Amino acid sequence: MPALPPRWRKWSKRRLPLLLVGGAVAVLAADLGLHVLKDMIGLVRGDRAPAAHAAPMIAAPAQVAAPPPAPAAAEGPFVVKSILPIPGPIKFGQYYWDESKGQPGPVVITVDLAARVLSVFEDGHEIGATAILKGYGDKPTPVGVFPITQKDAAHISSIFDVPMPWMLRLTNDGVSIHGSKVERGYATNGCIGVPDPFARNLFRVAHLGDKVIITDGKQLKLGDPIITPSKS
Repeated sequence: MPALPPRWRKWSKRRLPLLLVGGAVAVLAADLGLHVLKDMIGLVRGDRAPAAHAAPMIAAPAQVAAPPPAPAAAEGPFVVKSILPIPGPIKFGQYYWDESKGQPGPVVITVDLAARVLSVFEDGHEIGATAILKGYGDKPTPVGVFPITQKDAAHISSIFDVPMPWMLRLTNDGVSIHGSKVERGYATNGCIGVPDPFARNLFRVAHLGDKVIITDGKQLKLGDPIITPSKS
């Protein structure tokens, strides 16, 4: 190989590194272009599918719960269907009686000792209501459900030897509903005292076996069951 002139040798020493770097860059650029070209050819041929674009998740609209159906109107002879229009608390000796809305059917008597009120329901309609006397102290009026076991229009107490007109017996030990002088300050020995005219009306519509429900603070409103069905 012939020797290079001194001037070329100086130029080669300065430019040769640049030429080498430039050549390496050109090779890399060519290689990159080749890969890009292959990718484009693959896309055209379908060899490489583009990445699928995930559809955004759209939440389904919330289901609005339908309101529960309204309860069916209560029916039956032991459900409160109507109440007497009484303007305020019933005073001692006062009573109400109106059979115009009542229909022939089972009679149920309720007694609220806390309110001192007795009500009469016939086929679910309140036909009578009155203030009562009740027992206190060691002779309280019992609470519970009691069937009428005896009727006696002119009963005389065998224990106290006093008249108990229009008597409806509830217990074997003498507790009953009967006519009485219903005034403030009076009490009974466990019985339920009602005004005599009211007792006469009650005696007429009540039958043996009819239920008397005595509670201490329970009040009924329209649609309420008068007698709660027993669970089987």
